[in-house]
Amino acid sequence: MANRRIALVGNPNSGKTSLYNHLANENQKTGNFSGVTVERRSKNISFKNTSVELIDLPGTYSLFSTAPDEQVVYAELIDSANEIDLAVVVVDKTMLRRSMFLLTQLLDLNIKCVVAFNMNEAARKAGIEIDLVAFEEQTGIKSVEINARTGKGVDELQSLIVSAKPSKQKTILNEFVFEALVEKPVATKEAYGSFLKQTVRDVANGDPAFCLDLHRKEILKRYEYIDQLIQKVGKEPEFETPAKEVFGVDRWILHNVWGYVLLLSILFVVFQSVYSLAAYPMELIDGGVSAINEYLQNTLPAGPLTDLLTEGIVSGLGGVVIFIPQIAFLFIVLSFLEESGYMVRVIYLMDSIMTKFGMSGRSIVPLVSASACAIPAIMSTRSIDNWKERIITIMVTPFISCSARLPVYAILIALAIPDVQWGIFNLKGMVFLGLYLLGVVAAIGSAYLMKIFFKPKERSFLMMELPLYRWPQFGKVFQTTFEKTSAFVLGAGKIILAISILLWVLASFGPNVTEAVELAKKDAIALQLNEDDAKRLESSYKLEASYAGILGKSIEPVIRPLGYDWKIGIALISSFAAREVFVGTLATIYSVGEEDEGTLIEKMRAQKFPGTTESVYSLATSISLLVFYVFAMQCMSTLAVVKRETGSWKWPAIQFTYMLALSYVSAFLCYQFLK
Repeated sequence: MANRRIALVGNPNSGKTSLYNHLANENQKTGNFSGVTVERRSKNISFKNTSVELIDLPGTYSLFSTAPDEQVVYAELIDSANEIDLAVVVVDKTMLRRSMFLLTQLLDLNIKCVVAFNMNEAARKAGIEIDLVAFEEQTGIKSVEINARTGKGVDELQSLIVSAKPSKQKTILNEFVFEALVEKPVATKEAYGSFLKQTVRDVANGDPAFCLDLHRKEILKRYEYIDQLIQKVGKEPEFETPAKEVFGVDRWILHNVWGYVLLLSILFVVFQSVYSLAAYPMELIDGGVSAINEYLQNTLPAGPLTDLLTEGIVSGLGGVVIFIPQIAFLFIVLSFLEESGYMVRVIYLMDSIMTKFGMSGRSIVPLVSASACAIPAIMSTRSIDNWKERIITIMVTPFISCSARLPVYAILIALAIPDVQWGIFNLKGMVFLGLYLLGVVAAIGSAYLMKIFFKPKERSFLMMELPLYRWPQFGKVFQTTFEKTSAFVLGAGKIILAISILLWVLASFGPNVTEAVELAKKDAIALQLNEDDAKRLESSYKLEASYAGILGKSIEPVIRPLGYDWKIGIALISSFAAREVFVGTLATIYSVGEEDEGTLIEKMRAQKFPGTTESVYSLATSISLLVFYVFAMQCMSTLAVVKRETGSWKWPAIQFTYMLALSYVSAFLCYQFLK
């Protein structure tokens, strides 16, 4: 017997995905803003001795939607060959009227429903109440109060799902009312459900003028019913709580001037804190990695395997582990802002600005998400129904500095920027913030140019709820931080481990390595070098003669105008796999090429251009590298996702070429001006 198919449906930010996590024992991403679920998720599970396929659908306000992610709901509920056995409708009780609009549509489609009322404590404080017994009498639907964040009421909801009997639900717009709306006769009540489904299809695919007129009439009729229902089964205040907040706290947070001042102030404090609070644990980790390497070198027998372990694996992975404190702290702050409800207000605040640059207000969701990773951010553009606005958003999203850039920023800022302090503020933190803002400027500027090229005539409109302010659950914040940091470290770690081993092989072997070692010994004797200096010279000659050295030397003429030497060139090439590999590559290269002990930063500070006293990592070179990594598309995974989302290699090819050209020219100008 096939599993019963249970669909979770509801408005964006209703708590649907949190409920799915409790029912399916999973840890999907949740947040106090809309657009978290961007595609259908399902899992075969068993509860109360009943096997079900649990389906988590994207949030939607209506079945008359044309956005790509919301069409997933349309396809599952209307066009799927396998019908849904039961819809669990998650209703945010603080947004009662708007949340029940979707429920009334499901009732008219004869889809069997149970209702899970969420946000009950906040609703009670706002004076919103529902009598569940009266609600069932009026609608024929059983319901339960839950807390999707904590799991309260989930067990009772499972019992309702298992015991759901043949529907006694009442339709909202009966066939006679619907005939008056669309002026099309419906012969029988049995034909009504099929007719309504076809009408939904017409709205999704038919004449826009007819669709808008029908939708307007439908909205008015449904809200008439909802108002009457609430009067019979409960009560709500004259204004819902979020409306009060807009005229209270939100009057300042969403202000046309003070809202932006507050946003910039928060970002400024965040990036200052990232450096201040993470500095000490980073020093401990850096010193610890150096100590581990020294211990292994002194303990293990000399040979290729020891060199691989110390110069390749430990040094490469250490280049990522050192940045765990900064990454974790950034995720803590972002999770706190997200859980509190502030991030959705940032989206609302920026809406009017984004539409001037050819993007939708919905574009803010992927742009904000890109600060963690561009891959899910690009996937979330499915919520943008206008193709031109969506493609512009996809093309510019990688400019937003993601967590993978953080190690690059941190190491280069530590090398080049003086440790200047003004009270609680420091120059390094200001530069850090400046890099993020530079990425934002690049994204917006590029979007404006693309707007001129595409000339989009249609405009999308942003519709989203302003959720209640919630005091974040610290357990949830730290769980999210742990998951994201672990995903970053493990994801980057696998790539870096593979590349570190490959780089060690390339940097240790080559067609003329033996001859280079012999030449180094002769030169050391001729120069009367001591033992330590002779080892350094031998390591340097060996690295230059290796396969990695040959590769780096071959591209050095191209990158030398940017202030880079051939060793940096190797790191640039390897970091195409993922930006954070840049630091791990340098850790491996300098471990192979130098006999000096010490931390990676100390080794980088000691680098000189051959035959000169000029430091490789001067202010000019470091700024050039920082700007290069702000603009460059150094992530093959992101390009693969762009190809999948656009259905063509044309767009990722344009994106890669444009971003590479911008990064090269910008880095060139920075170096030539500052040197």
